[in-house]
Amino acid sequence: QGFEAAVAAGAKEVAVFASASESFSKSNINCTIEESLARYRDVTSAAKKHGIRIRGYVSCVVGCPVEGAVHPSKVAYVAKELYDMGCVEISLGDTIGVGTPGRVVPMLEAVMAVVPADKLAVHFHDTYGQALANILVSLQMGIGVVDSSVSGLGGCPYAKGATGNVATEDVVYMLHGLGIETNVDLGKLMDAGDYICKHLDRPSGSKTATALCRLTA
Repeated sequence: QGFEAAVAAGAKEVAVFASASESFSKSNINCTIEESLARYRDVTSAAKKHGIRIRGYVSCVVGCPVEGAVHPSKVAYVAKELYDMGCVEISLGDTIGVGTPGRVVPMLEAVMAVVPADKLAVHFHDTYGQALANILVSLQMGIGVVDSSVSGLGGCPYAKGATGNVATEDVVYMLHGLGIETNVDLGKLMDAGDYICKHLDRPSGSKTATALCRLTA
């Protein structure tokens, strides 16, 4: 039904969300991992007929709020299934932000053994302040796509303890510091974040924006 509504609305791209944790899959989308994958095969098949691009997401790639640590092999299995059914890109999400480079590297090694690196993206939450470190090691391993959110907005209401996504301002600042061209104007990005945060009446989750605003105040 969701896919049909997306088609009716003229969507050019849709996303499907699977989990590497059985418990999180049941609590988040009320079905097992295998049941979710079966549903998504139907969705991807229909999407191909309509010429609609599909992005796949794998949640809980290093840890689950219910089960704890998630083995890299489970992440690799789900990512490979999404890739095989036709997802043009698979985003690997640290849903509760417990990942560290020491846990992210073996997870990526397992996934990259079965899915090409250029079909992967990473999606880190900054719950423990590890998102930028995790992004850096992902880049060093050959991942070229990073999900982020202006001012660190967002999160997962179904995952206890999960805080916001990594702030786009912080990612861009780090990338520019590494000499990586992003074609993103950091000043305009900060302006957008400031506008949104004022509208929502909440402080920015970006350390970069907070620090630079103090310098220019």
